[in-house]
Parts: sequence; structure tokens; C-alpha cells
Amino acid sequence: MNVLLLAIDTLRADHLGCYGYGKPTSPALDRFARQGVRAARFMAPGIPTHPSFTTLVTGQHPIRHGIVAQGSKQQLSHRTQTLAQLFLNAGYYTAAFDNLPYHKEHFARGYEMVVDSSRRRGCGLMVMCEEINTRVRQFLKHRAADREPFFGFVHYWDPHTPYWAPPRYRGLFYEGDPCDPAKHSLEALYEHPLGARWKDTWLKTVLKDLGYAEDATLTDADFVSALYDQEIRHIDDGLESVFETLDATGLADETLVLVLGDHGECLVEHGIQFDHHGLYDENLHVPLLARLPGALPAGRTVDALVRHLDVLPTLCEACGIAPPEPLDGKSAWGLFTGSRPGEVLAERLISEECSWQMKWSLRDADHHFILARQEDWYGSPMRELYDVKADPLLTKNVAEARPETVRELERDLEGWIADRCKELNLPGDPLPAHGITMLDPKARRKARKREGARA
Repeated sequence: MNVLLLAIDTLRADHLGCYGYGKPTSPALDRFARQGVRAARFMAPGIPTHPSFTTLVTGQHPIRHGIVAQGSKQQLSHRTQTLAQLFLNAGYYTAAFDNLPYHKEHFARGYEMVVDSSRRRGCGLMVMCEEINTRVRQFLKHRAADREPFFGFVHYWDPHTPYWAPPRYRGLFYEGDPCDPAKHSLEALYEHPLGARWKDTWLKTVLKDLGYAEDATLTDADFVSALYDQEIRHIDDGLESVFETLDATGLADETLVLVLGDHGECLVEHGIQFDHHGLYDENLHVPLLARLPGALPAGRTVDALVRHLDVLPTLCEACGIAPPEPLDGKSAWGLFTGSRPGEVLAERLISEECSWQMKWSLRDADHHFILARQEDWYGSPMRELYDVKADPLLTKNVAEARPETVRELERDLEGWIADRCKELNLPGDPLPAHGITMLDPKARRKARKREGARA
């Protein structure tokens, strides 16, 4: 059996049809979901990309592997085995189509072949699925010819900012004037360091390509959200070409294919526009689909909580590979096959971020609790509490109204952090010791001025 892991950066679950979205962004993935298993609650213990993918390839929570932020100087321990190393040692040919090894060496560990199509571009975020798939399809055809089992990892960037799909997708999912002066939904974005930069670069290019005057300014956030959906449709078509190659080469019936996201994207929710900071469902809840004809039931939905750290042990069980120690994840293979349908991998999710914001979150069946270690750019409360059942979109912070629940959840979260620090011989919570990485000093000073003005 072969394994092909297809990871789409910045893909939130609720913008796919198979997760309930009403717009036709994902016909190929919707068909793929009907052919295999869909994990309804696949959640990220760490965001954004570097923490999430490190968790994916180690089966460890960020507090254990230490990569708690994007651009962190922290390095993964050489004693930690990665997913690719496990498959390499088990006799698989291993190949990655990814540019993350350019940033962190552990993303290359265990791969015999690493193909970085983004090296043809000035910015790695701009590499498109068509460029990556040219190499992926060649790889699959070669693997089909020699029949050697393989583990392949492919990392796509299309839904990541700057969203700007090829011309054939432009115009989808939006009607109206993106520069309507009566609309003001992007004003907050332009105050943020990211938005201030984008206004004169990415978004200016979009307007220029659409034929607007040089002094035109985007005003409608719905237009930018539509650009995100266009990129999802773009990568969906790209994935369809991979699925077609698997069929044409005869590999489809003997290849376990996983499609997943590393983190999602806030579009306008929670006051965060077009980025992946904030420990909310828009960022934490991502898709996980799996297909292996004859082994995984078609159309099966797994409702249990599954996390990125569960992927490594799941693939190990599927392929008969002994998992390494220590692990924080558990195998979901029994849930996927239906052999252990009632199994509970975890009753709660603990997540962290330390790139744009320094926060922890704890989510259980009833509550979603967020604890900040440092005030964020937006001046959000240091403690946020949401009633998951009454408010599934997490729109109403009830922390002030339920102080006892806040104290209980904060005690549980702090206890979990303290226990992990003791186990790992850490001097304390790694987030304050690490510091945020993505907010520059000038922006921090501006944030402090905003705090002073509010006071």
C-alpha cells in the first residue's frame, strides 16, 4: 500500500461543500469525501503553518516539540522521528513536494526526494497548484511503473494570501462593485500591519488587473472573501487532476490518500480579516478526508474529535509501522475503518498560537475558552468564554457572565500546561519565553498607543 498526503495550506473546513458550505467551491473534494471517510471535527492544536505541520509530522503537541510559532528559531530535536523517517525506515520511497524544508530542516527529514517548485518564484506563497502538480503527476507515473511502495507528501498554498486565482476563476462567488464608496468593511483591515501592506501591494494589483483606476481602493470585504473561495475552487480543480492521475495509473486502489488543512482562515469573523491568527473555529477547524478503496467505507463520517497529532499514529497503524515514542496523539484508524466506531481519542482540545498573538485555548463538549498571555493588537479581552452548544459560531463572549466557569477552565488549562512543563523539564509556559514572532516593534508601539487611548 502507498500513502499520499495532500495538505492544503489555509483551508478552513466550513468553506467546502462536504462540510456544509452552500457555494460550489469544492466539487472534486465533495466527490472524494463520498468515496471515503470524512472527519467532521478535525482540529489544530497549534497554528499557523510551522507549528501545525510540525505536529502533523511528529504526532506531538507544540508544547512538546517546541515549534510554537511561525518563524521560530527553535529547532526540532534530532531525536524526534518524523513521519517520513518512519516510512523510509519501513522500506518506502519517500518524496515531498514542499517549500517548508527551506525554512526548517526537520520538514526535509526522511525524504529521499524534495521538490520545491516555489524556487521558480520570488515568493514561496505564490506557487500555484499547476506548477506543483506537473512534478506530482510525473512522480506518480514513475511510481506506478516500478511498483515500489511510496510515501508522498504534497503541500499546496493556493488558499493562502495573497488570494488571486487564475483569470478563469475571477468573477465567481461575487456580484457588485468591490470599490463601492458606500461600503466600509475593509477599514479595520487597513489599520492592521498586514492590511496596510496589502493595500498598496496585493490588493492594488488585483484592482489593476481588473481595470480599475490607479487611485481606486477596495472597500468591500465580501469581494476579498470571494477571492478566497475562488482559490479553493482553484485548488479543488488541481486536486482533481491528481485524483485522475491516480485512476489512470492504476494507483487509486492501492494508495491511501489523505487530504487535510494545516489551519484555516478568519475572513471577517471576530474582527480578524484575511489571516490565520485567533484561536477560533475558522482557524482551528480544518478538513480531513481519507480514501482507500476496499479498506475505508465510502461515505463514512467520523464525528469524534481528531487532531493533527493523531495523523502520524493513524498512518502507522494503517501501514503496520511501529509508532515512535513519545507521542501525544492516538490512532484514528479504527474510527476510519469502523472497527472501533465508539473510540474516543480525546475529550478536549488544547491549542496554542504565538505568532501574531500569544494565546492558549481549551475546548470541550460545552465550552471554548481562550486565555491570552499578552494583550493582542485588537484589544480583545484576556479571557474569552463561549458556549459551544448555544453559540456554535463563537460570537458572544460570556466570560464576565460566568466567572466560575472561567476560573474552572483556567485552572484546568493552567494545570495541563504546568503538568506538561514538569514532564518536559521546561522552566515554565513556553509562549512568554518564546515571544511572538510576526508583529514588528513599530506595530507593537502602535498597539500600545491604541491601548492607551482606550484607557
